[in-house]
Amino acid sequence: MGVTAVFIDGGYLDKVLYRDHSNARIDLEKLTRLMSQPDELLRAYYYHCMPYQGTPPTAEESMRYAGRHRFITKLSLLPRFEVRLGRLVCRGIDKTTGERIFQQKRVDCMIGVDMALLAGKGKITNAAILTGDSDLMPAIESVKREGVLTTLWHGGLIPENRPSSELYALVDERRQLMPELIQGILLHRLPHH
Repeated sequence: MGVTAVFIDGGYLDKVLYRDHSNARIDLEKLTRLMSQPDELLRAYYYHCMPYQGTPPTAEESMRYAGRHRFITKLSLLPRFEVRLGRLVCRGIDKTTGERIFQQKRVDCMIGVDMALLAGKGKITNAAILTGDSDLMPAIESVKREGVLTTLWHGGLIPENRPSSELYALVDERRQLMPELIQGILLHRLPHH
């Protein structure tokens, strides 16, 4: 049996759940267990950014930030979970919608560094990566050179969520987040009495 580390790009997962699966809320602990099977899970790494807040923040920005903070705190308490936060920066205004354009910074770099360090030190035999971003290709190439098996977990029920074709071709194995898989890991809320 091998040892797997799971790497989840939280921003990409959010888009996949929103666009491909009607904004489904899932149990991330169950997802990471699925992603690591049949191996032992070394650790799950979850990468995201806190939501943007202006100065001063609007009520909506404050609520969104507080909600993400609660979520991140709960995640960091899960067994074998490590949360890594990048930064969200405003890159301007979309000319057609008038909405601000935000971009994650540091997330891809953190994923790549974590993957390469674990592979280089011989701590993992497999890397399960949930992303669609071709920026991770150099890191994936380096872990493959270390003999680590790479599995890409991805969306794609709608074209905007498909991973880059170069990334798709580079990894050893691929798993799409299909509706039946998502149904099996939905987060069930307790009924109110």
